[in-house]
Amino acid sequence: MYMSVILQDLGFVCALGVSHEEIVENARRGDTSGMFRVMPTVAETPVPFGSVNIETHEVMRCYDLLLAALQQIEPAISKLKSDYAPDRIGIVIGASNTGVHEAQKHLNIALETGKLPRDFSLSELELYSPTAFLVEKTGFAGPAYTVSTACSSSAKVFQDAKDLIEQGICDAVLVGGVDARCDFALNGFNALSALSYKHTNPMSQNRDGINLGEGAALFIMTRGMDGIKMLGVGESSDAYHLTSPDPTGAGAIASMNSALLNAGLTPEKIDFINMHGTGTVANDAMESLAINSVFGDKTLCASTKPLTGHTLGAAGAVSVALSWLMIKHQFVIPHIFDGEYGTDCAKINLATMQSKKNINNVLCNAFAFGGSNASVIIGR
Repeated sequence: MYMSVILQDLGFVCALGVSHEEIVENARRGDTSGMFRVMPTVAETPVPFGSVNIETHEVMRCYDLLLAALQQIEPAISKLKSDYAPDRIGIVIGASNTGVHEAQKHLNIALETGKLPRDFSLSELELYSPTAFLVEKTGFAGPAYTVSTACSSSAKVFQDAKDLIEQGICDAVLVGGVDARCDFALNGFNALSALSYKHTNPMSQNRDGINLGEGAALFIMTRGMDGIKMLGVGESSDAYHLTSPDPTGAGAIASMNSALLNAGLTPEKIDFINMHGTGTVANDAMESLAINSVFGDKTLCASTKPLTGHTLGAAGAVSVALSWLMIKHQFVIPHIFDGEYGTDCAKINLATMQSKKNINNVLCNAFAFGGSNASVIIGR
């Protein structure tokens, strides 16, 4: 009998909350309060930021986020260790900032004093560092690595994890993504004129950029028949521009069509699209055009970034995690914006507080700088 690949457990923290119950309740209500819990200063002006309501204890903030997510699935982790040999359990994590925020503080001290602090380590800047942290905490000894392709990082990991299982390399994989607050990234997006000083407003005529955020989402992926399935992943690389998306949507269209083909589904079988939906002028015009080209204007869509912020390397995993919760608890996340739909955006069906639908299959988009695109489909 063919055995599908399932996402059987989820550890998840984001601006919406630090437990499944809290996240579901706040997502259902379109609660944006987590975007204003902490307001970092950019160019001497506070900006909205999707902060996670946990304290910092570890050397790096991304470790705290991972630990909070990992603690939610401790029983499942223990069961994995009893069911499989350590070298048959892999770890694949998407990330982009890791310890840049902490390293920046140390470098600022060095600029002031001429010496790096004694506790500074170059390992803080290694992209492998969050994966190494999970290896240490879990004892898993299978293949372990970090994928870093900017904002598509933790969408692409799902294909990697699926391959490890289907090719017989692993029996289970801990898969997901993490990124924490990084002032370097905040200032970088500000330099690109892509950062909004107001609450992000995706698909609006008045949209003017992104809000950043932090978060961590960790799934246990195994073979199985019962549960929410990892149905398909599509990827493309259009390399249109270093930072701007192809305005024709060609790369996004290719990514979504590839995911549908990989999943063996037609567009009509997708109940909800969790958009990349950054709130920038270029992304939203492109993505609405791409969605309309593949799905028309009937499929429910929403950007969840007004609720969580754009979590960069963790964005794909955060999107999949919210979609997993929608399928499991059967609710629709509303699209939060000012209601003035962009005249430069193609027609799509944005979800509202009143939207009702059985959610069985969800497609999640993650589009990155350089045209690195990924679409993930999960479902029953």
